Amino acid sequence: MRVLATGLANPWEVTWGPDGMLWITEKEAGRVTRMSPSDGTSSTALELPDLYADTGAQDGLLGMALHPGLLKQDTDQYVYLAYTYNAADSAAPVDRRMKIVRYEYDRGIQKLVRPNDLLTGLPAGIDHDSGRLAYSPDNKLYFSIGDMGHNQFDSTCRKIQSQTLPTAAQVQARDWSAYQGKVLRLNLDGSIPTDNPVLAGVRSHVYSYGHRNAQGLVFGSDGTLYSSEQGPKTDDELNVIVAGGNYGWPRVAGYKDDRSYAYGNWSASQPLPCSALTYSDFSIPESVPLQRESTFDDPAFVPPRRTFSTVPEGYDFRPPACSDTYFVCWPTVAPSSLDYYPATGTIPGWGPSLLMPSLKNGTVYRLPLNPDGVTIGEPLELWRTVNRYRDIAIAPDSRTFYVATDPGGLARDANGLPTDVLANPAAILEFRYTSS
Repeated sequence: MRVLATGLANPWEVTWGPDGMLWITEKEAGRVTRMSPSDGTSSTALELPDLYADTGAQDGLLGMALHPGLLKQDTDQYVYLAYTYNAADSAAPVDRRMKIVRYEYDRGIQKLVRPNDLLTGLPAGIDHDSGRLAYSPDNKLYFSIGDMGHNQFDSTCRKIQSQTLPTAAQVQARDWSAYQGKVLRLNLDGSIPTDNPVLAGVRSHVYSYGHRNAQGLVFGSDGTLYSSEQGPKTDDELNVIVAGGNYGWPRVAGYKDDRSYAYGNWSASQPLPCSALTYSDFSIPESVPLQRESTFDDPAFVPPRRTFSTVPEGYDFRPPACSDTYFVCWPTVAPSSLDYYPATGTIPGWGPSLLMPSLKNGTVYRLPLNPDGVTIGEPLELWRTVNRYRDIAIAPDSRTFYVATDPGGLARDANGLPTDVLANPAAILEFRYTSS
C-alpha cells in the first residue's frame, strides 16, 4: 500500500481513464479531477457551475461514466456525470434535484466542455441519493436512485416510494417523482429505451425497483448487471439486476425470512399522526402499521444473491460498547460501490470476482463468482485499514488498485469499535499485488 494523494474534497468516484490517468469526482467541490497514478499530481477537468450540495450530506457530484470511445476515436468524446442542483429560482426555497449531464472532453485544453442535460428533475435529497452511473455493453446508461432516506430520522413522515411505479401521465409530464428507489435505464440522449420493461402498464426509464440505497452498479464481462445495496440494521445486499425486477424494499430487507426486520410505515400512523411521534430504530408504536416480510407476495420479487448480514430474530442492536454510535456496530458493512475483476485478471485465483468496498470496515470484500456468473462465494477481506472506503478502480495490469476514502465519518477501529479518527481521510490509496 501507498498513499497516492490526500486532501481531496470528498472523492466519490474513481475510475481508470483511457489516458492512463485516474478520473475522480469530488463530491462536495463539484470537481472532476484527473490524477497521475505514478505520483498523484492532478489537474482539474471541470468545476460544476450549478452544483448544490450540503456539507456532510449524501448529495453533490456523484456518479461518472466514461464513453468507451473516449480518447480512442474521433467521435464520442463523452463523459457522463450525475449531480444535485437547485431547481428553484433564487427567491424560492431550495428544490434539490438530480440531473444526468453529458460533457465533451476537449483534448487540447484537457477540459470537459459543452454540457448537454440528458435527464433533469430527478429526485434528490440529503440522504440515500445512491447516484451510481454505469455505461452498459448495449450502449445505454444505467443509474441508481435511492429512497431519499424516507421513513427515518428527519424524514420519518415521508413515505418510501420504492414500490411506487410511474403513471403514464407522470411520464408524459416528465414528473420523475416515482423514480425513488429505482435503477433507471436510459438512451444516450436521455430518452426512454423502447425495450425497457413495461411496469403496471407503463414504459418509463425504470428498469428495476424496490431498492433502498444501491451505491454499487457494475457490469460483468458477460453483461450481467451487479449491484451492492445498503440495508437498514441488517441485510446489506449483493444483487443481480434484471429487467422489471422488484427487489422488495421496504417490504423486504434481504430475504423474505421475517428475521429481525418488519416494515413499519410511520407515515401511515393512525389515529395518532406521524407528526406526533418520535422516531426510533428499535421500537415501533402501535399506531404505525407493521408488515412482516412473509406477507409480501409479488411474482416479480428478486431475492439477493448474498446478504451482509442476516441475524436471528431478537438480535441485540444496542450493544453497550457502542453507546450512542450503535449504528456502527449493527451487522452491516455499508457497501459503497462495486467493481468487477475479470477471469482474465493476472492475480492467481482471483478471476472472476466482485470487489466491494465497505464504509464501516475499511476493507474491500472480494466475492468470487462461479462460472454461471451469479453464484457468489464466501467474501474475503482485503487491505483493512481504519478508513471509510468509498470507491475502487482497477488498473489495466489487473494487479494495481486505487481506493478513494471519505473525508470523515464513523468507522470501526482495529478492535471493532466506533471511531471518527480515520487513518487516511479524503485520500486515494494504491494497493499493488507483487507476488503469488
